[in-house]
Amino acid sequence: MSSATRFSSDGGGPVSEAITTKLQQAFSPTHLEVRNESHMHNVPQNSETHFKVIVISDKFKDAKTPIKRHRLINETLREEVAADGPVHALSIVAMTPDKWKAKLDQGESVGPSPNCRGGDGSLPPKH
Repeated sequence: MSSATRFSSDGGGPVSEAITTKLQQAFSPTHLEVRNESHMHNVPQNSETHFKVIVISDKFKDAKTPIKRHRLINETLREEVAADGPVHALSIVAMTPDKWKAKLDQGESVGPSPNCRGGDGSLPPKH
């Protein structure tokens, strides 16, 4: 790994770890962040239901559009994002290293997702 390579996870539980491992294996990313954003939603404490992933990889060079890159990630995480899987929501940032560098060079970053605004009420109440 080069010094520019960054892998981070929230140090969370088994879902975070599974996501991290699968994305590393599938994309050999130069930069990977797996953010558990469940705490921003109406779910029980320590939940692993809402995630943001930032995946920077040369493997996206042939996937020219964001939707194609998102489909690749969703396919990789198909078990986690299935209707009966543990992940309720997945926010994806997927770029080539060149696009990522340009974003950073412009002083841009990827912030957290917005706080939950209530959702559809299908999840159990937070305790």
